[in-house]
Amino acid sequence: MADASFAGLDLLATAVVVLDDDYVVRYANPAAENLLTAGARSLIGHPFLGFFAERTELERALDEARVIHWDYSARNVTYVRTGREPVPFSCTVTRIDAFGLGLLAELRPIQEQLRIEREARIESEQQANRELIRNLAHEIKNPLGGLRGSAQLLERELERPELREYTQVIIKEADRLQLLMARMLTPHRAPHLEPLGLHEVLERVRSLVRAEFGIEIVRDYDPSLPELMGDREQLIQAVLNIARNAAQVGAQSVIFRTRIMRNITIRKQRYRLALELQVIDDGPGVAEEIQDRIFNPLVSGREGGTGLGLSLAQTFVHYHQGVIEFESRPRRTTFRILLPLR
Repeated sequence: MADASFAGLDLLATAVVVLDDDYVVRYANPAAENLLTAGARSLIGHPFLGFFAERTELERALDEARVIHWDYSARNVTYVRTGREPVPFSCTVTRIDAFGLGLLAELRPIQEQLRIEREARIESEQQANRELIRNLAHEIKNPLGGLRGSAQLLERELERPELREYTQVIIKEADRLQLLMARMLTPHRAPHLEPLGLHEVLERVRSLVRAEFGIEIVRDYDPSLPELMGDREQLIQAVLNIARNAAQVGAQSVIFRTRIMRNITIRKQRYRLALELQVIDDGPGVAEEIQDRIFNPLVSGREGGTGLGLSLAQTFVHYHQGVIEFESRPRRTTFRILLPLR
């Protein structure tokens, strides 16, 4: 009865195990069989606690989930496999109360869970930073208008032409700052989704970067990539900002690498398929002191940079429910974009 009732769980990419009130395994979906490297027959009918080293901690988690009816996460439960290395998992337990079956346990490799939590923390911090920057830009914008207007009035009163050079500096710098404020305050439109190929986006970016900087862009494309639903202009701008940033800091070559990813969690949601794009450059790398803030507005690794390019790229990727990650060391910086396929 349990197998038929929970047959829909067979389609999940997340490893799921259903337990009765005695914590005996009554169902395990195929993803759980793969993760635990054990067939359903080796799991069903066996005590769930018997598979793990931290039995006391896990039993306490199961007890609390059963009594309190809350989801309960127990980290660092170690799955013990005969003749193999132990594997650390994150285990989330949920009360279900169906057909005499008491609990549903979701299992994830601990590194994946840590990545999910890091993504959530970074996204929250960056949303707060963007709001702060917008508020600051509002406060700066009005005084700039008064500054520019006063410089224009002063210029009209000056009799010596050589003095007008100084008022022109004020006016031009005010205009530059006004443009920067406008870019920071302009509300981003929602994406216009249409079927498109990621490689079409990359070829457009490749031609733009080669024309502007003359650097070599190597293509390492997966020809099996399917189309995705996306906004062509936003994706072009996101990739262009990353590639242009590499060229501006002195990279001599850039690699565009595409791959298909399977059974991956992006922004707390599990997807069977996702597209992976790596933009790899041989530039000097991102300075260590700004690596934690590289996607924040106004944070730049080069002199004269506005720090808006990567922030805008991240915003556009988030509009597509994707994420950007990066790793950097001298002569090799990799920006990794993950875009889910629905």
